[in-house]
Amino acid sequence: MEKLQRATFGAGCFWGIEEDYRRTKGVKNTLVGYEGGHFENPTYENVCGGKTGHAEVVQMEYDPSEVSYEELLRVFWKIHDPTTLHRQGPDVGAQYRSIIFFHTPEEETAAKKSKDEWQKKIDSGMKPTLWEGKKIVTEIVPTSTFWRAEEYHQQYIAKGGVATCHI
Repeated sequence: MEKLQRATFGAGCFWGIEEDYRRTKGVKNTLVGYEGGHFENPTYENVCGGKTGHAEVVQMEYDPSEVSYEELLRVFWKIHDPTTLHRQGPDVGAQYRSIIFFHTPEEETAAKKSKDEWQKKIDSGMKPTLWEGKKIVTEIVPTSTFWRAEEYHQQYIAKGGVATCHI
């Protein structure tokens, strides 16, 4: 087994996103949390209040011999609408924004390339008609401090929670 690598994505409410990645072959561990804000030790209530600047994210460790970063990006694009600003389904607010936090220069390059490819698919009419004529608003930024969410949020769906937030 190769050394595990890390990836961090925000694509709306973290409950459903985490479950999608937990089911992805090669993903070994997942954590939900908050990243990209300016507030120390944020809580769910702080983040939902919209004043911390954080996004709800899933940080995962994966085995690159089993799944590539590019495959994780394909999952990312498929599980949310990257053309809506600060909204996924019924969830509204900057904490639900579409965002990729890269950990290495290679991840940055792969994320930007993948975003460009998906935009071309949208522009050519090859991707969901819901996205037709829209531009991808996904941010691609360097990783920052990851704040682990409260325990009750970790693997919420696996514990029997309902993912009403997932589109």
